[in-house]
Order: sequence, then structure tokens, then C-alpha cells
Amino acid sequence: MKRLLIALILCLALGYIFAQSDVGFVPTNNISAYTYDGVRSGVATLKMNTYILGQVYKPGLYVVPDDIDFLTLLALAGGPKEDAKLSKIRIIRPTAEGGNRIIWVNFKRYMETGDENLIPKIMPGDTVVLSGTIFYAFSKVADFLSKAAIALSVYNLITNIK
Repeated sequence: MKRLLIALILCLALGYIFAQSDVGFVPTNNISAYTYDGVRSGVATLKMNTYILGQVYKPGLYVVPDDIDFLTLLALAGGPKEDAKLSKIRIIRPTAEGGNRIIWVNFKRYMETGDENLIPKIMPGDTVVLSGTIFYAFSKVADFLSKAAIALSVYNLITNIK
């Protein structure tokens, strides 16, 4: 009975620890890139699907006008979190051959210089990924280790019950 209780607690603790991990989403290329948005000021407008993932406040799929730039998409996603690595942001752009091309954006340099040439246009199917800093990675490891230590403490407490 004691072993069954220990096994149950360990399973629950490990399930909790691993359920907390972030899982990224990679879109498939067979999703329609554009949708018709109607006519504004005599001009037909289109909307396109883009994704923004990682260290932003509102990651996900965005259906945006086809003339949007990186800065506007980042603002729509709530902006970067404080632990986002702003000097090395990836834009994963699908190619006509079925592969992907990586475009690197140095948003930190844009904020320092104001050079609009550093801000790329967003294309249909683009996925913008803001990674975390080394401090973010360290905090994730520390969080995992603290949860593992709690699970081991509970195990030790249960095994020492007489």
C-alpha cells in the first residue's frame, strides 16, 4: 500500500512538472495565405495569415492587412515580454519551393537608431518567433529543479513514515 501511494504521488508530481512546459506551434504550408477584405476607398484589400510566437504577450495566429510590417504585428501581439531577446528575432518565411527562409531582425538596433530599413514587411504565412534571453532559460531550468526537489522531498517524507 505504501509503495502504491509513493508511485501515485510521483506520477502526479512528474505529470505536473512536465505539463508546465511550453510547446511551440509550427503552421503547415497548406493553409490559405489570403482572404478578401472588401473594397476600401476604391481599392480591393486583402488580409493574410501570420503567426507570432514566443516571448510576446498575445502569441498566436493573426489575420492582418497584406501591407503590415513587423512593428505593427509586434504591437498587435501586445509587444515583447521583458525576457525577450530583441537583438535576434526570427521570421520564418515559406518559399515557393516548399521550404522556409529565415530572416533575422535586430529590433534592439531599431529602437536605438530608429532606422526603418531594419523593419521588414510581413508576408503571407510568416511566423515571427521571439526567443527568450539566457535569463529566461535559466529561470525555466531553476523552476524545473525546484519542482523536482519538492517531488523528492515528498517521496522522502512518505518513505520515512513508519
